[in-house]
Amino acid sequence: MNATKMRTKAFAMAICLLLVVLLGTYGPLHDYLTALKQTAAGEAFSPTTSNAELLQWIKQEASARTVPAINAVNDRVWKAIPGYNGKEVDIEATYRKAVEKGIRLPGDAETVPWIYREVKPKVNLSDLPLLPIYRGNPAKPMVALMINVAWGDEYIMPMLDTLKAANVHATFFLDGMWLSKHKEVAKEIIARGHEVSNHAYSHPNMSRLGPARQREEIGKVEKLLDELGVDNHWFAPPSGDYNGLTVQTASEYGLRTVLWTLDTLDWMKPASWTIVSKVKERVGPGTLILMHPTEASKGALSNMITTIKAKGYSLGTVSETLSTDRA
Repeated sequence: MNATKMRTKAFAMAICLLLVVLLGTYGPLHDYLTALKQTAAGEAFSPTTSNAELLQWIKQEASARTVPAINAVNDRVWKAIPGYNGKEVDIEATYRKAVEKGIRLPGDAETVPWIYREVKPKVNLSDLPLLPIYRGNPAKPMVALMINVAWGDEYIMPMLDTLKAANVHATFFLDGMWLSKHKEVAKEIIARGHEVSNHAYSHPNMSRLGPARQREEIGKVEKLLDELGVDNHWFAPPSGDYNGLTVQTASEYGLRTVLWTLDTLDWMKPASWTIVSKVKERVGPGTLILMHPTEASKGALSNMITTIKAKGYSLGTVSETLSTDRA
């Protein structure tokens, strides 16, 4: 008898629960429950609640934390200099996070979990007359290693190992004749997360070539890079030699012409410590450092990276360093 009563009671309770679920989902309770949920969610953001003072304070603090974006410019000395994103406080996201952390009243700004969003420049390089690029934005604390490869491969693997150990990615500008003979090495460079770009096909002085030859030098390397699945954006003219036609021809392939800020002169076979010393003395935000796969640079690379990081700069590819993204 007791067992029968218990089963009957359990059945009745199940029916009641089912009715509540149905009424809450489809019946007259639905609108009421939805309103309760919206009210609960909305209270945390409504300026009419007890958190209004906190919200107002965050708005006031936000204006002082805004960093304006820097527009791209064509400089008389440095030619094309990319812009740099600014940042502003995401007021709603910051407020939401502060409430989640239990912050209810204004106080020490350092306790607030400030959340920012980036603000794009109004003027980008694409808005300006076409010029080559020698450096990143001087407000961006990032440096790029641009490694031009036109001969040999004996030092590339050791340099790749050093870069891997330091968790640094570089940009390798590949000569076309070299690339046609060292595709497996190029694939290994790509597999390790590095950027590869165009260094012309036969290492000519581009300014001495006519339109057809310039297109050929750039176009043949683009074809080789495309076969490797590379979406390239940069052209580094051999020996830094170019003219206006070079810059225009590269742009016809969707490439910006890029040179360097700081030259290691490693092809002159200096002692490795002199390269490190030069970098320590001259590196700054937005610096593009030119090097090659030489014995001197192989020996200098690890200490170069340590020196750059010690100055508070991160290291990125050419694309990362020249982008407007904040570092």
